[in-house]
Amino acid sequence: MRTLDQWFAEYAVSHQNPKNKAIHYICVPAIYFSIVGLLMSIPCGIISNSLKLNMPIIENWAFVVLLFVLVFYIRLSIAMAVKIAIFSAICLVANYYISQFVPLWMFSIGVFVIAWIGQFYGHNIEGKKPSFLKDLQFLLIGPAWVVENLFSKK
Repeated sequence: MRTLDQWFAEYAVSHQNPKNKAIHYICVPAIYFSIVGLLMSIPCGIISNSLKLNMPIIENWAFVVLLFVLVFYIRLSIAMAVKIAIFSAICLVANYYISQFVPLWMFSIGVFVIAWIGQFYGHNIEGKKPSFLKDLQFLLIGPAWVVENLFSKK
């Protein structure tokens, strides 16, 4: 199993151009955020009926999926898992409040599409294919790479 640093080194190969990196710093979190919103939009009668906590932020499919996503990060780094858990919690809360004003699925699809257009534009500038075309796990490495690059003391 590769270490987080090995994943980052491989991911960084196709993320050298400053414009592409800047685009990724915006679009990767936006994609993650929109996926959380899309998952929160899926009816979750099974979850809420069985839990009966009356806590819509955790009684949804996004929360369930994010628990499994966190297992991926825990295997790589506890510190990164904590950072991603904090970001995930922010995504859950923000999406919940957005859902009070607009249809969350529509908002999330809009963000998702715009962010992916940005991603492919950034890779066009870079002149290299997105890493996830080589290995789908890079779809989870991207958010960790952004967190590491934006908030590390390097």
